[in-house]
Amino acid sequence: MAATTKKTPAPPGVAIWVLVTLLWGTVFFWTSIFMLQLASYQLQEGFFNPSGREQWHVYGIQVGVLILFALLAMMVKNRLEPGGRKQIARWQNISEGKGEKIFVSFAGSLATSFFFTALTAATFFVSSAYLGFVVDLTLPLVFLAALFNIAAGITASLIVGFVFLVANVGRKKKG
Repeated sequence: MAATTKKTPAPPGVAIWVLVTLLWGTVFFWTSIFMLQLASYQLQEGFFNPSGREQWHVYGIQVGVLILFALLAMMVKNRLEPGGRKQIARWQNISEGKGEKIFVSFAGSLATSFFFTALTAATFFVSSAYLGFVVDLTLPLVFLAALFNIAAGITASLIVGFVFLVANVGRKKKG
């Protein structure tokens, strides 16, 4: 009879941090552009209408910003919680069916969508002078766009939750 030993999973490494940050940063980059344009139109203030080419140029810069952000976030997280015990415990709870059922990291999705709108606006603002195009972003415009982008965060949370349901991730294991 073989002894069954459960190996404690390791906290996520650099590749996971970077890939997850690039995934969500990319999603929210594009939704943020739409929401910034919508907020500018709704408020009738500021100016945010970058061309497709300008958007792709800024996205190239944003990728670098996202990688730096991922590395910085990983370093801070590892300093605050060496070994990632809370994160590992959360993963184990999800795999045992004790996690969220429909919304996956609902609060995280809201905060992330809000934060990435501000990051996208900042990247456009800083890079516009360097790349030679004009944006005029006011704080109310960015704030409203970030509030609008929360809808994208909720949608993302629902999609991931639906994928988890379909894939049986987080279902209680029988036996």
